[in-house]
Amino acid sequence: MKWITRARPKTDRIACPWLIRRFIDPDAEIVYVPADQVLSAATEHGGHSFDAPGAKYTHQPSPVGTSEWCTFETLIGAHDLGGDPALARLAKIVHAADVAADLDSDPLAPGLLAIGIGGLDVEPDDHVLLERGMFVYDALYAWCARQVAATPA
Repeated sequence: MKWITRARPKTDRIACPWLIRRFIDPDAEIVYVPADQVLSAATEHGGHSFDAPGAKYTHQPSPVGTSEWCTFETLIGAHDLGGDPALARLAKIVHAADVAADLDSDPLAPGLLAIGIGGLDVEPDDHVLLERGMFVYDALYAWCARQVAATPA
């Protein structure tokens, strides 16, 4: 399946493809297009749109609390992945890095945001940026798994 989003990914548009490939659709083809072409490209290719205005999966009001969900959280909810404690921990980091008003809600968020912004400066090819980002999210997910395993229930 093709998953279509806006070009020049940093936080949510790297985290979401990682989540899609690791937990939802291992054979996913991620397609980056100009922002104004996301919905038409998804229709044309019969794919799923994400992290763009009007996309199938995008930011939405949180069912709990006052903040919005970032697209990463929307995908977790839509695909019933909330039972994984390490993924839930990672979602808090991604949320804080992606939703500017919540940047200070997680101590790891500024570092993840810095990696995302810096990645845009050093890699002009979105697909290379995604492949490099996959390792970052694999490593961060592994760290989250260690953290939740070490936390008393």
